[in-house]
Amino acid sequence: MTNTPAPSGTLFEPFRLGGIELRNRIVMAPLTRNRASAGNVPGPFAAEYYAQRASAGLLITEASQISPEGQGYEATPGIHSPEQIAGWRTVTNAVHRKGGRIFIQLWHVGRVSHVSLQPGGRPPVAPSAIAAKTKTWVGGDFVETSTPRALRTGELPGIVDAYRQAAANAIAAGFDGVEVHAANGYLLDQFLRDSTNHRSDDYGGTIENRVRLTLEVLRAVIDEIGGDRVGIRISPVSPANDISDSNPSALFGHLVARMNTLGPAYLHVIEGATGGPRDNAPFDYGALRRAFKGAYIANNGYTPALAAEAVAQGRADLVAFGKAFIANPDLVERLRRGAPLNEPDKATFYGGDAKGYTDYPVLQPEPA
Repeated sequence: MTNTPAPSGTLFEPFRLGGIELRNRIVMAPLTRNRASAGNVPGPFAAEYYAQRASAGLLITEASQISPEGQGYEATPGIHSPEQIAGWRTVTNAVHRKGGRIFIQLWHVGRVSHVSLQPGGRPPVAPSAIAAKTKTWVGGDFVETSTPRALRTGELPGIVDAYRQAAANAIAAGFDGVEVHAANGYLLDQFLRDSTNHRSDDYGGTIENRVRLTLEVLRAVIDEIGGDRVGIRISPVSPANDISDSNPSALFGHLVARMNTLGPAYLHVIEGATGGPRDNAPFDYGALRRAFKGAYIANNGYTPALAAEAVAQGRADLVAFGKAFIANPDLVERLRRGAPLNEPDKATFYGGDAKGYTDYPVLQPEPA
């Protein structure tokens, strides 16, 4: 795969994001790799993996559960125990030594889980007791998810507090900030959508009610660590993990308008179907860009040329790349030179060791 260099003054310009300076506009998207050690502590190669990619303007880690109940896949890291905080500290130290900036993505999967991953073998939780027609990763393979139970209204403050504590833990681990995961059919996204939220309390029914939990989480996290250290990720029309909504334009337009009153540093938007086509359903991403007062990170299917064009034309402040960063730890330099990109080995995406994780080749230095 080859590409042409981005025009000067676009992707490679520095950018001020909240309280930190990014050295370019290129973001490494969150990428689940299922390589956590016992206790869901970041694995032995994690520090090397992230440090290899520290030339990105911003690294966003793989999704990391905020609590034991928030886990939905085998061998994914958490940010709720002292051991996990210590493990992540080795990662942030390694990235900062390379001059990089790194946020952690805070995750609660909700119904996208399996009883074998839940404390005491209990059912996973969700806004409503509706099973997801999707699979999760257990025992080294993909298996059907378990039917969830509906969260009681009185349990929701505990969910909010778990996000708040996870944000505090992230700062203790040395992260520059956090990204609240409200995309891809996980818990907050399940509360947002009318296909998965059939509640009759203050968290269901109207759009105003369905956005309530996400806004409460965002407010708690911002109150804990400051808005300049907080971003949020959404996926308005992605069908990932059996999610949909009857009016995503109204839903996400309202959510973004309400978010502006809280002041997060960025909005990270998966445009189209996660990992799939960008035009799977009509949606005006430009309207979100114009409405949101912070930085806009565009994601999904961006080629180097399309990314450069989006930044040059002001359609995005930053652009996130996913699979390209798996196979190209030096992606920024490859884009700068217009060099060929390594192809990712899909067989090593989930689980395993250093193979397909930290062993991808990098470019030789340019001649002096």
